[in-house]
Order: sequence, then structure tokens, then C-alpha cells
Amino acid sequence: MPPASTRVPQQERSRATQARLLEATVDCLIEHGWSNTTATVVAARAGVSRGAQLHHYPTKAALVTAAVGHLAERRADELRSEAGALPAGAQRLDRVIDLLAMAFTGPLFVAALELWVAARTDRELRDALVPLEATVGREMHRLTVALLGVDERRPGVREAVQATLDLMRGLGVANLLSDDSARRAALLTTWKRQLTTLLTP
Repeated sequence: MPPASTRVPQQERSRATQARLLEATVDCLIEHGWSNTTATVVAARAGVSRGAQLHHYPTKAALVTAAVGHLAERRADELRSEAGALPAGAQRLDRVIDLLAMAFTGPLFVAALELWVAARTDRELRDALVPLEATVGREMHRLTVALLGVDERRPGVREAVQATLDLMRGLGVANLLSDDSARRAALLTTWKRQLTTLLTP
């Protein structure tokens, strides 16, 4: 058995290789879409051999599923990193909604959407994606509750938060093929007023 000093660098190299593969997969999904995100393209972009890729992720579905988890963490990290700059008081809700709107129209959302569409007809991808997306959805809901600083034990609060996330997702999809920013801005202004009423004790 190799000494610990040998095993640790190997584990670190292995984690670094996995991270490069996952980042490359997300980048390829954003730039090329699902159909053109091949294992060969991902390996080349990550700067690793096909053998190394197959060692860590033997199938495209395995690679992409792992990338979804990685993608979800990146999306959540972006929101968390912005949370510290959120103002207190009445302006906080406005800023949270703006942050969510950006999260659901940015490149990471586009990558996730590529996978959702592909999973409709790819059974292996769907079977892997559905439970993972359920976890991601719960985490996004929990994070939104924390950002808004609301109490879900109050009647209607949970539903208002979920309606907010569903609205953001729909607006993000609507923005995919054409610039929907003007209509989105008007809808968000209206929703901010409605949400303030729903969340005010």
C-alpha cells in the first residue's frame, strides 16, 4: 500500500481532474448545447485524456449528471456571494428579486435548460436528472427564504416563495430566444409589489 504522502497528491490530482471535466462540461453546454457536447469535446477542453475522462465518468450521462450538481453549486454560490451586499429594510426584497432574475437568465441557467430539454427524450439522463433537480429545487427554495429573511411557518409564505421561483424560471425560458428584458422588468416590478404584500405580516 502506498504511503499517505503518495496517496494525498493522487487524490488531489484526481479531484483537480474531475473539477476541470465538470467546468468544461458546463462551458460546453453553454457554448455548444447538449447535442454538440460530446465526451471528446469535453476532454479536449478540460485538457485531459479520454482515458482519464472515462476513468472518472464512464458515460456521457454520468459526466453530465455530475456536472449538474456542480452547476447547481455554482448557481447557489453566485447568489450567496451577492447576499452580503444586500441592503436591509424595504430595498432588500427588490434586490433579492433582481438577483434571482439574473440567476435565471444567466449562462448557468442556459446550461441547465439544455439538460432539461435533452432529458425529455433521453431516459438515462432523465432518470439521473430528476432526483438531482428535486434536490437543487429544494436548495434554491431554502436559499431564497434565507435571502428574503422570511418565516415559512406563516401561512402563504412558502407558496409565495415558490411562486417567485416559478415566475423567474418561466421568465428565464421566455428570454432564451429573444430579448425579453422590457416585459420582464415590468412583470418584476408588479411582482415585487405583490410579494411585499404577501410577505408582510
